[in-house]
Amino acid sequence: MPNFLRLLQNENMKIYRRTGTLAMIGILILVTIAFASITKYDESGYLFGAPTKQNNWQTELQQQITHDKQSLQEEDLPKPYLDSLKEQIALNQYRLDHDISPNEGTLWGFMVNTDSLTALIVLFTIIVASISVAGEFTWGTIKLLMIRSSTRSKILLSKYLATLGFAVSMLIVLFLFSLTCGALLYGVGNLSSPYLVYEHGGVVEKSMVLHIFTLYGLRCVSLLMMVTFAFMISTVFRSSSLAIGLSIFLTFTGNTIVGILSGMNVSWAKYILFANIDLTPYFQGSAPLEGMSLSFSIIVLSIYYLIFMALTWILFNKRDIVSGD
Repeated sequence: MPNFLRLLQNENMKIYRRTGTLAMIGILILVTIAFASITKYDESGYLFGAPTKQNNWQTELQQQITHDKQSLQEEDLPKPYLDSLKEQIALNQYRLDHDISPNEGTLWGFMVNTDSLTALIVLFTIIVASISVAGEFTWGTIKLLMIRSSTRSKILLSKYLATLGFAVSMLIVLFLFSLTCGALLYGVGNLSSPYLVYEHGGVVEKSMVLHIFTLYGLRCVSLLMMVTFAFMISTVFRSSSLAIGLSIFLTFTGNTIVGILSGMNVSWAKYILFANIDLTPYFQGSAPLEGMSLSFSIIVLSIYYLIFMALTWILFNKRDIVSGD
């Protein structure tokens, strides 16, 4: 165990001593601050203070309800769009009936929006994961690792855990800076505001704090899968550029591919990794595709994860080590 801990410490030092890693952390912080400033200014026209549109939210919601009800009268509406309209009407009506203002222009609303910045963390972690193994071959340092007393499995595991640790660290940085920026720009009012979700034909109030942590937790799932995929490509092909390029390409086009296949009524689309990688819809009362459930997606993701890990470990342990590939 002490030997493995030293390996893990060594891998962490490799990651955090790189100039590129410090640049990634700096970029994430700057993007979070910029995102907060732009969002607040777009909502209110100034940075500090409560947005004025919060004062007449009842009128805006009533107008939205009227507009959505008129849209329901249109013919040949797609079922997903029809269900979305009914859900939105129910949520807005519940807010009016119970005097619950929307989360837009509040700390919680901003925290929900910054969830989208996790895509940047996925991008950065893919780069770190791709370099972790393939970089050792490129730099010719892989043989130096192999002459130590540690087994190949321990070396690979230390690299994998260090990469996941980097991902978690970046998520913590994003959360803390989002919370700080949100509190400074929006204040800490409406902290008791609930999260409304449409479930089983009705509106249910849930904890907003729990919802925020759930969002971040669900992003960890997609982060874990894409990092593991990049780690596998890096190990199998010993090419950091291939691992980075392919992983980033699939990350940003995966949902589009699934959408196209779904529109073509391809039955096996639900078995694709990217159809299951985002678990958020299940916690919002819906499913990504027809015939899917939370348990189904968890099983599919588990199978993909086991395949990725098996390929990584088997090939790394069986192949001859030749540096400078």
